[in-house]
Amino acid sequence: MARSRRGDVGAAAPVGGAAFRRAARGGRHSARPLLESDPRGRFSFQGRDIRLPLNRPPERHSIHGHGWQAAWRPLEVRAHEAVVEYRHAADAWPWAYRATQRFALAPTSLSIALTLRNESAASMPAGLGWHPYFPRTPRTTITAEVQAIWLTDDEIMPTTLAPPRPAAADPSRGVAVDAVALDNCFVGWRRRALIEWPESGMRLVMAAEPPLDFLVVYTPAGRAFFCVEPVSHVTDAVNLAAAGRTDTGFRILEPGETLRTAVTLTPEP
Repeated sequence: MARSRRGDVGAAAPVGGAAFRRAARGGRHSARPLLESDPRGRFSFQGRDIRLPLNRPPERHSIHGHGWQAAWRPLEVRAHEAVVEYRHAADAWPWAYRATQRFALAPTSLSIALTLRNESAASMPAGLGWHPYFPRTPRTTITAEVQAIWLTDDEIMPTTLAPPRPAAADPSRGVAVDAVALDNCFVGWRRRALIEWPESGMRLVMAAEPPLDFLVVYTPAGRAFFCVEPVSHVTDAVNLAAAGRTDTGFRILEPGETLRTAVTLTPEP
């Protein structure tokens, strides 16, 4: 476990499991991001039929990619910065790739940079994202400018792109976490989200870089947490793209190509 603190901001990054365990300000846990790439369990790509193992039973779909359940090797650990690496050898996911994350603490913020490099000899479907968990209070709100929501079926697979509805489920107007149960992807996100905990007066600004143009909001009823997830693609993007959709964020990395992004978390008193 690599720990670091700078000013009021602290972080802890373990070697295995989640690539980033927590960030805290003034002793408060403010985030628990995980690397996320969300292909469905079955898909076809360039003439190959791919079947991925179900990695979170009883879920019926392969979920969140590899990074959140894998060991990451520390490459650099300094007082205010750490770099970790995950290398994937081709298996059920038949492409080798290398991912790195760089955690950099400033006096008032935490920045995380993520890279994904295709190290196989064939084209690879690719996506990036984080799955941060935040502590939930009765008055917590999420505000983020978005244009539409992917409605889902009973298995939380996207089916219909629609205006955010009802109003309580529209982050552009502010979502009260306890008012609505969401597990949806929003499109047209401007790559900035504000989370507020009125009970303590704390606020957290999440600022993302391209290609994180989608935002997943997860507010499960009766749980002590919620998630605000900046991602590069819609859930099941590979299958939606195969069905002809061109607005899913689906990307292909050619051999040797690298996809990059970053997110910054800034707490405000």
